[in-house]
Amino acid sequence: MKKEKSTPQVAGVQPGLEKRRKYVELGAAVGLLLVLAAMMAPFLEGLVGHSMMWAKWVYAAGALVYTVARVVNVNAPGDSLRLRRLRRLEFWAGMCFIVGAAFWFYKLQYFSGFFAGPLAVMRQTVAFTMAGAVIQIVASWMIAYRMKKESKA
Repeated sequence: MKKEKSTPQVAGVQPGLEKRRKYVELGAAVGLLLVLAAMMAPFLEGLVGHSMMWAKWVYAAGALVYTVARVVNVNAPGDSLRLRRLRRLEFWAGMCFIVGAAFWFYKLQYFSGFFAGPLAVMRQTVAFTMAGAVIQIVASWMIAYRMKKESKA
């Protein structure tokens, strides 16, 4: 006789929700790793060649993957309004990354006539990447804190 696999269900949580949350977090992590790789490439230009041309595409792809992962609804029906808003805040971190990608494309075209160095091209991109990172860090800490607090109640 076969044993049926049963997963423990938390009260009020849909069965496929945890699986969807894992995939969303994996997608967001992949997007952030692509953003990280692209941000490091211009400073390692001696090792990887003309990185400004391909790194902007990697950054844009990472920003898009991260934002799409944050658009997916992973809220349980019983989640509080505060927890829903914190998850929505993570989407805005992705929008910061997308604006940073737009600036990278614009500035690289603007400075294409002469060499101004990677920092001149990436000034706004670095600023929006840092803003997105701060938003992501604060939101993830607050989500973990809020979930822990709500699970006790």
